[in-house]
Amino acid sequence: QVQLVESGGGLVQAGGSLRLSCAASGVIYNINYMGWYRQAPGRQRELVATQTTGGSTDYEDSVKGRFTISRDNAKNTADLQMNSLKPEDAVVYYCYENVRTIGSMGTDYWGQGTQVTVSS
Repeated sequence: QVQLVESGGGLVQAGGSLRLSCAASGVIYNINYMGWYRQAPGRQRELVATQTTGGSTDYEDSVKGRFTISRDNAKNTADLQMNSLKPEDAVVYYCYENVRTIGSMGTDYWGQGTQVTVSS
């Protein structure tokens, strides 16, 4: 079974930076689609940044110009560089990957989440 593990969350002052990392383990033929989502209490999970294997990216409007997603296909990892952090960015961030495995052409996997806290 594929497993995703996030790291890099923590406390930062407003205007500061954090770098989140996501590592995928398991028998993986290809990661079709990967990225980062976030969810605040009482809110639906929303897109932060995603990237396909081919390099196409999509960013939530409020993070454009501040966040950058990158991936290493060989290592099955994805990073989210977050700059100019704002208090409204202080939520739980989740790694997401749609993975091709021995038993599926595409299956959704989620990490358990990492907390980002931004102080005013």
